[in-house]
Amino acid sequence: MKSGFVSLVGRPNVGKSTILNAIMERKLAITSNVPGTTRNIIQGIYNDEDAQIIFVDTPGIHKPQDKLGKALNNQAYASLDGVDVIIFVTDITQKIGPGDKFILDYLKEIDIPVILVLNKIDKLTYKEILPKIDELKDIFPFKEIVPISASKGKNITELVKTIKNYLNNSVKYYQDEDITNISNSFYISEVIREKILYLTRDEIPHSITCIVNQIEEHKTNTIISADIIVDRENLKKIIIGKNGSMIKKIGIEARKDIERLLNKNIYLDLKVKVVNNWRDKDSFIKDIVT
Repeated sequence: MKSGFVSLVGRPNVGKSTILNAIMERKLAITSNVPGTTRNIIQGIYNDEDAQIIFVDTPGIHKPQDKLGKALNNQAYASLDGVDVIIFVTDITQKIGPGDKFILDYLKEIDIPVILVLNKIDKLTYKEILPKIDELKDIFPFKEIVPISASKGKNITELVKTIKNYLNNSVKYYQDEDITNISNSFYISEVIREKILYLTRDEIPHSITCIVNQIEEHKTNTIISADIIVDRENLKKIIIGKNGSMIKKIGIEARKDIERLLNKNIYLDLKVKVVNNWRDKDSFIKDIVT
């Protein structure tokens, strides 16, 4: 029996959350094309016959532009403390840039095995992949290099197998039936945020947040009330949409995922609130990343 903690790190939007979901074979972390979608440290608890691996999905490390960005970076750095293996994820379709090198320079100061995961290999040919591997091998002394396609599920089994080679613990940290450390209310708030980012595309900044106020259980259904927090009146108008059309779409799409989680019919009551006081914003940032 092997066990240990594995941290997924990398620039924003390289597919860390998609990798976690692929390994766990279920949706734990929300995904979108908006960089910086993941805000909290999310644990996925993987169990099989010979191992228990606790995967830690982190916010993408980036050059922060505001307090939220700094808080997210601090969260990502904190996730590296005490882990057994670090998975450095990069998007193989993108050039190796200053963001990748910034993270790798930080990892050079840490005495933890680092495995390079090249994601999105389905987008390139074999001949295009090889030069990318050679380039990265010269930048950092990775213990292993594993090319994968998280969205297609390609080489995910090989990645798990490779990770096991670097686990030395024999303690089972969680019960076999445990799959994550996140609460239902957190998952629900993240699902709502994911649908907003997907449906509004580039119109809404990733700093938007959602807060679940109440989950009221009944025999036949569950009533959930949640607030969508924005900092400008025009963003509120976008989310509500003409005659309430957008918020209705958001509710319909979010309800599908939430019902799969709770295995119950739900009624979702969404309200949009504007918080434009900086003191209030700072308190929301603390709520988001703690």
